[in-house]
Amino acid sequence: MASEAPIGVIFDCDGTLLDSMGVWREMESEFAHRAGGELSPADKDLLTTMTTPEAGEFFHTKFGLGASPQEVVRMVGEYMMEFYSTRATARPGALAFVRALFDRGIRLSVASSSPMPYLLAGLSHTGFLPMLDAVVSVDDVGKPKREPAVYDRARSLMGTELSHTWGVEDALYAVGTLKRAGYHTLAVYDCDMSGTYAALSSSAERAVRDFRDLDPDEFIEFARMVSMP
Repeated sequence: MASEAPIGVIFDCDGTLLDSMGVWREMESEFAHRAGGELSPADKDLLTTMTTPEAGEFFHTKFGLGASPQEVVRMVGEYMMEFYSTRATARPGALAFVRALFDRGIRLSVASSSPMPYLLAGLSHTGFLPMLDAVVSVDDVGKPKREPAVYDRARSLMGTELSHTWGVEDALYAVGTLKRAGYHTLAVYDCDMSGTYAALSSSAERAVRDFRDLDPDEFIEFARMVSMP
């Protein structure tokens, strides 16, 4: 029966599993400051959707930071690896929720805009990594989260059907990408810059303020119900 097919859950990393959006904003502001500039609200919104190479191009072109976009990417790498390796923390309730799904046989993966070294360092440091079937970066597929390629790769590695796969995101634009591609959607609020709770609630099938508001068994039951033909 279709309802017996395995359920898959694809988690975003930054701002969803990890309480790390603040350090990205901190880094972006510091880089602009180093170049004697300041980010506008529109700049910050745009950076939320960018891959690291795109951000390197942005800071080099707009602010003249670094000798090249590649130099800015290297600077980002040094800044972020220290954070992910030593200071990253899980969002409240996230580790317990993921562990509960893992214990119940749910297929789990991460699809992120962050580079793979950051993902592996942060997910390992916080304890998520052993429970994941796959970790995929947008760098692996060459497409940002404005397109569904990173989610499709994660789902393929988990081996789950589209109709039985959920995407979990804090960013409103990424929820939209998932919806257009046919995924089920769970939004976890992080901050208004990523998406207000009202907007996330209107866009996603389900929305919560944090993982402590989710009962794993109830979520699995609901996921199976909405996946039935």
